[in-house]
Amino acid sequence: MSKKKKQKMEFRYYKMPEGSYILALLGQKWVQSYGRDVDYLHFHNYLEIGYCYDGVGELVLGEQEYRYTGNEFTVIPKNYPHTTNSDPGTISKWEYLFIDVDGILSDLYQGMGNTKRMNYMLQKVNSKAIFQKAKSRPKLAGIIRKLIEIMRNTEEFYMEEAKGVMVELLVNIARENKSDRRPAEPGSRITIPIARAMDYITLHYMEPIRIDELSAWCHISETHFRRLFSEYMNMSPLEYINQVRVQTACNYLKNTDESIIDIANKCGFTTPSTFNRNFRQVTGVSPSEWRRRPENYEQQLLKSWIHSEQGW
Repeated sequence: MSKKKKQKMEFRYYKMPEGSYILALLGQKWVQSYGRDVDYLHFHNYLEIGYCYDGVGELVLGEQEYRYTGNEFTVIPKNYPHTTNSDPGTISKWEYLFIDVDGILSDLYQGMGNTKRMNYMLQKVNSKAIFQKAKSRPKLAGIIRKLIEIMRNTEEFYMEEAKGVMVELLVNIARENKSDRRPAEPGSRITIPIARAMDYITLHYMEPIRIDELSAWCHISETHFRRLFSEYMNMSPLEYINQVRVQTACNYLKNTDESIIDIANKCGFTTPSTFNRNFRQVTGVSPSEWRRRPENYEQQLLKSWIHSEQGW
């Protein structure tokens, strides 16, 4: 039995390439001994697809532990606690894809006026993690390998091809999650409400969010919710909400010419003074300074998350 993970989680943030819905982590860098000196779980801001070609070790998804032995794949929703640990003295070969599910589904359903359908598919894709032998799910494994090779070879029009395959992949993940076939549920009284809360905040950050309503959404008392959230994230729920709002505001400031007041409203801040105060608290600068020199403050924003790292 492996040692129990400490009550700590790390947010590993990935920045998606400009104009893309996919980030590929491929090659020899990912042939390594995983999990050295790590005894805590982490989560990401995008859906993670992992393919294990070779190696032996332990895969932790929420509170569930699995043995991996090669030729397996994982599908891990954003905000889902997990980790990979190679057996001591061994090397494992993994490759990874990170997918902006919200972005690609928004693009897919744009103009169709079918937000309900989009949210239904989004919920299915994010409903649980998957860990499977490739031979048990050959179709899904084949789509993953095809997408990996497209991103590895980067032939002409490869991003257009990758986009089509990503949609096919998400459709099949949603179909997989409709069934009860060997799900890898977190199964934890602690991680489930935290993940639910983070998903809710991601979807509703632009609206007023009361902590008592958030705890009710997670089906636990407000006092219990505040304690659990602070335990895992090392920040209060309100601090996390403001972090999400500020991060979103940074994207607007960097990529649009909208006014600062309009951006503040879009991101859920009710007054300019509240926006300015929280923005400066997170980034160390005012919104106008950020807009003038965003490249100088990008790393500072990432470091503002407690227990956060940019990627691996």
